[in-house]
Amino acid sequence: MSYLNQKTINSPINLKGIGLHSGKKVNLCIKPAQPNTGIIFKRVDLNLNNIVFPNFNNVTNTSLNTTISNEYGVRVSTIEHLMGALFGLGIDNVLVEIDNEEVPILDGSAKEFIEKIISVGIKKETDAPIKIIKINKEIEYSENEKSISIKPSNLTLNIEFQLEYKNPIIGNQKNQVSVYEDDLKDIYNSRTFCLFEDIELIKKSGLAKGGSLENAIVVKDNQILNPEGLRNNKEFVNHKILDCIGDLYTSGYRIIGSVVCSRGGHYLTNKLLRKVFDNNENFSI
Repeated sequence: MSYLNQKTINSPINLKGIGLHSGKKVNLCIKPAQPNTGIIFKRVDLNLNNIVFPNFNNVTNTSLNTTISNEYGVRVSTIEHLMGALFGLGIDNVLVEIDNEEVPILDGSAKEFIEKIISVGIKKETDAPIKIIKINKEIEYSENEKSISIKPSNLTLNIEFQLEYKNPIIGNQKNQVSVYEDDLKDIYNSRTFCLFEDIELIKKSGLAKGGSLENAIVVKDNQILNPEGLRNNKEFVNHKILDCIGDLYTSGYRIIGSVVCSRGGHYLTNKLLRKVFDNNENFSI
C-alpha cells in the first residue's frame, strides 16, 4: 500500500462508550469520506452549525484533553486518541459522527480505534496525493520548565518525549519513536493516567466524571491501583507520545520533522503548531 496516496476506511465503524470528563454516554460512527475531505467531526445530536474541524486554530481547551470548537461554540472534546489512531494508520479522510460533546474514552488508549479501523480495512485512493509539510527551520516554544521544539528531519516524523514526575512509579521516563517507520503498538495501547492525589482536584474542576480504573491508570505513592498493572514498561511516556501524535494531526498534514518535548502536553503542542504556521518560511507544503 503506497503511503503517498490518500486513504479512507472501507466501511463505517460504530463505537459507544462514555466521555472521560463529561461522564455522558456517547455513540460514535466513523464513516468513509471522499479524497481531500480531511477529518471532519459532525455533532449529529444538533441540527444546526454541527460541523467542527479538528484544526489547531479551532482548539479552545487543552486542560487534560484537546477540545475543538466551531465559530458557533459547538464543540467536541477529547479528540486526541482518535486523531492519533487516524494519523498513525495514515487515514486522511473520514467523517466522524458523534451524538454528544466528547469522544468516548473506551479503555483510555487508542487500542480499540486501531483494532476497529484495521478490522474494516483501509481504502487507498488511486490518484489523490497525501498532504505533507516539511519543517524548514527549528521552532521552539517553552513556558517555565516545559518545552517543545520541532526542527527539520530526513523524510520522517520523530518524536522524543520526556516526563518528569516526583512520583517514584512514573519518575523520569523518556522515549523516542519514528512515527512512519516504527511499530507503534505500545504507543496505541498506552492508557491515560493520573495520580490518586489529583483525582479530587480534577473532579472539583468538573472533569473526569467518567474516569475509572477501566479507562485510566491510577498511581498512588509507589503502587499502581489497576489490578492488571501496566501494559508496557514505558506506558506513561508512551501515552504522552500518543497524545502528541493526535495533537500534531490538527495541523491537517503529515509532518516531516523532528519533535522534542519535555514535560509538555496538549497546550504546548498546540502553541508549537500555532508558531509553526505563523510564518510561511517555517515550512514547505
